[in-house]
Amino acid sequence: MKDRFLSHKQDLVASSDDVRAEIYSYIIKNPGIRYRELIRLASISNGVLSYHLGILEKIGEIRVERMSNNRVTRYFISNIPKEDSDIISCFRSKVIRRIVFFVIDNDLCTFNEIVDHVGKAPSTISWHIKKLREAGILHMIHGNDHLLYSITDKAIVNRILLEYRETFTDRVIDNYADMIEKL
Repeated sequence: MKDRFLSHKQDLVASSDDVRAEIYSYIIKNPGIRYRELIRLASISNGVLSYHLGILEKIGEIRVERMSNNRVTRYFISNIPKEDSDIISCFRSKVIRRIVFFVIDNDLCTFNEIVDHVGKAPSTISWHIKKLREAGILHMIHGNDHLLYSITDKAIVNRILLEYRETFTDRVIDNYADMIEKL
């Protein structure tokens, strides 16, 4: 009886390790992944995911970043620098990526040019530009009669896009990354 209990306990521990390793691998492949994405990918219950994420955070394997509004939580492996994770978090949004690529391609852009290119409401673009400025990706320059936006450091943006390119499942990024590699 005791042997059967120990065998069952060992099976549970091995099973837990497998689930945790699977969750960890999703975070490695998708830095900045959100909780709901992890639930969907891992096909496990909310409680099980929460339990294993807590253990991974406690042992220092992952870093959990809770945004100021506490509505968004992102997960990163612990060796990704905070500066990179801030940029990666932004780039997980397709609208932000479109804004960044447009500004990279056109250097100094007005707000209206960005709105026209992206095709979203001005309030949406304004909100995303605020996020980009907070992350240090975009900066504002006061022009003669309007504000201009530019990428703060193209080298950092290019490095993040190349290094984490599989994270951003967008054909535009693949094309852009290929173009950077050829330079």
